[in-house]
Amino acid sequence: MFTSVLSPQQRDEAMRQLADETFDILVIGGGVTGVGAALDAVSRGLRVALIEANDFASGTSSRSSKLIHGGLRYLEQYDFKLVREALHERELLVSTLAPHLVKPVGFLFPLTEKFKERTYVGAGLALYDALRGFQRALPWHKHISQSKIAEIAPSLRTDIVTGAIKYFDAQVDDARHTMSIARTAARHGALIATGVRAESLIRDGKRVVGVSARNTETNEKITIRATATVMCAGVWSDELQSKFDLKAGYKVTMSKGAHIILPRTAITSEAGIIIKTQISVLFIIPWADKWIVGTTDTPYTGDKAEPVASSDDVEYILNEANRVLKPKIRREDIIGVYAGLRPLISNNKNSATTKLSREHTVDRPAPGFLSVAGGKYTTYRIMGKDVIDLAVNELRRITLDSVTDKLPMVGADGYSALVQQSAQIAELYGVSEESVIHLLNRHGSLISEVLEIISQNPKMSERIDPALPYLKAEIEYAASHEGARSVDDVISRRTRIAFESQDHGVGIATEVAAIIGSVLGWGAKERKASINSYSELVERENVALGELINS
Repeated sequence: MFTSVLSPQQRDEAMRQLADETFDILVIGGGVTGVGAALDAVSRGLRVALIEANDFASGTSSRSSKLIHGGLRYLEQYDFKLVREALHERELLVSTLAPHLVKPVGFLFPLTEKFKERTYVGAGLALYDALRGFQRALPWHKHISQSKIAEIAPSLRTDIVTGAIKYFDAQVDDARHTMSIARTAARHGALIATGVRAESLIRDGKRVVGVSARNTETNEKITIRATATVMCAGVWSDELQSKFDLKAGYKVTMSKGAHIILPRTAITSEAGIIIKTQISVLFIIPWADKWIVGTTDTPYTGDKAEPVASSDDVEYILNEANRVLKPKIRREDIIGVYAGLRPLISNNKNSATTKLSREHTVDRPAPGFLSVAGGKYTTYRIMGKDVIDLAVNELRRITLDSVTDKLPMVGADGYSALVQQSAQIAELYGVSEESVIHLLNRHGSLISEVLEIISQNPKMSERIDPALPYLKAEIEYAASHEGARSVDDVISRRTRIAFESQDHGVGIATEVAAIIGSVLGWGAKERKASINSYSELVERENVALGELINS
């Protein structure tokens, strides 16, 4: 009955329906919490719409550490509820909800003292494992000797590292995962539209009954009516509450998490590494042929749209990593830097962000209007459930309970069987088995839709960048099925070429524009504008990176 395809035609129809229909739930915000809330609501049988001013995951949800984890450091804060909740969500994602997107990843916790530290850290990791309950998709932690460390992680300094404990968390392409949740919501009947900005609330007396919004591509104004409006705006929460003339029960304090990107050759290790710092933890995370190293946790008051790392951020990351690494990482080794903003709940602007809870808050500042903020990426599903649990009270009728803990994302169904058939699929479609595995781990069972593009035009099986695994068919698919509306959408979020490529994707921007332009109906003017917009973004980031490396 419904389709998960987010195509240009789907968006056109969504724009018409937004103006013509009245919805049970209208969600504002296309980050992971917003799409999670939309999926939760629609899977209860409600009529749901979601609008996003820019692109899915265009803010915080594409700038995380790419980890689905319980938050090992929260054990030291005795926040057992948050850790248990997050570990439960991690197990669901790896085993049931998104096994094609969320993968186990091992980390080494280096030890610098032979007995006391091993006992203390080992006990903590035993508790970490135990809190996940009976669902165990990931292996238990294990102790590793100093001689074994020298074998599996030669970059760890054996003069100070006496051994390690290896434990497992999970890894995800956050932007792709967020978009996949949006597609899953669409598959179950939610109306999804990006490029739609909420500008003001529509009220009937004190009750909010919808929003006045604007199509950012045509500048057309539209009125969207809904019984309950749910705002999932993350770090933009305070700004929108003020814009809507609402008095919220919370304030959002922004915490910046900076990361550096290194070539795989910079560090030699078979697993990721986690380092305890004085204020938090630092992750050295394997990502294809790169390393992601971060993160920081510092107050931020700058531009929300394009947060940037500071020289101090980079210095902190290098200093902490170099305490245990040989040879030391140098600034000139860095090939990329990015920063994300955590929306932390606070009623005191002077609170230190490292001490603020990562738990979320649901608020109802006006009849018919609700919001949720805080939390962490891993617990997006719980946040979506909690805000919809409150929102359904506005409907004044009996509604069904949440079922998202049992609802796999599009692409999950049949994924495991297809992995075992990868050789046959490769032979059938005339592509390499390596490419089939790559496609399965990005699209799951939706691989058939990508392969159909290749069947119609075999040249689309070629790589868009010879140094990276992405196929030209995936570029077309991003616009025809995944809601991409610009070169930036494709290079930065539908793929991760923006930080995986040496030139951040500028060299392929023209070809990307040509491929998606044929899907989006672009002429030369639109192609040039999208290329220029992305090139200017990269130029700003390159200038900032150059300043960081040379400072």
